[in-house]
Amino acid sequence: MSDSPLLEVRHLTKHYPGFSLDDVTFSITPGRITGFIGRNGAGKSTTLKCLEGAVHPDAGDIEYFGRPFAGNENFAKAQIGFELGGADFYRTRRVATIADVTRRFYDNWEEDAFSRYCRLFALDGRKRLMDLSQGMRVKLTVALALSHHARLLILDEPTSGLDPASREEVLDILMDAAQREGAGVLFSTHITSDLDKCADDILYLREGKLVGSGPVAAFKARYAVASLAEARAADVPAIGIRRATGGDSALVPAASGLGRAATLEDIMTHTLKEDAA
Repeated sequence: MSDSPLLEVRHLTKHYPGFSLDDVTFSITPGRITGFIGRNGAGKSTTLKCLEGAVHPDAGDIEYFGRPFAGNENFAKAQIGFELGGADFYRTRRVATIADVTRRFYDNWEEDAFSRYCRLFALDGRKRLMDLSQGMRVKLTVALALSHHARLLILDEPTSGLDPASREEVLDILMDAAQREGAGVLFSTHITSDLDKCADDILYLREGKLVGSGPVAAFKARYAVASLAEARAADVPAIGIRRATGGDSALVPAASGLGRAATLEDIMTHTLKEDAA
């Protein structure tokens, strides 16, 4: 498996009245799952829409598989599975009909592979898209993508609204896509426990700026959680503060030696409280 990036984003910028996506840079490599986190309005959807081509950035470069996205959209999209929600053009169509339409766009479509994934994911070809649960829609997206050998999956909150068992099943499918098929996966989520289960890397967006990126373990290792009183007594600056009836806590640098190791949830909740202050 090549380690060459499947997706490279450099200095991506998009301005709206009252909000700017500012100088976002990252890459996605084969066989790795990247979780994309940040509060509502941080710019995740804007970023994903730029990657899909639904929004035109004001500045920056997007490259898929070593080629600029601009001018090579068909080449790129032939190797990507997108599920960004909202574009529900085929909601009254049956799964079998959607597959029949999809196969016409891909020279490397494998009908046997699609049938195998339908059995694996318990997808009923007779059901209409509008009758599928969110979890089943994600499974259909993955089945369609892997049946034309997509090298990259880009998903917007694929586990949102799912019960725990369905979330677990979808995450298992994404891990199989990365580990067995060698696909790269980029997905946005608010559910940090999903990232603890399956993510190799993380992108953390705050107010349009990328404030954290890289391997999940290394990202978490930068921080610790201590009581606010302990941090102040040691004269350690609080990166973020969380209020609680049992005592306020502070997110501090792990190098301070204070407190306990921080989880992704700790990092998000403490820094979001800082945003709201």
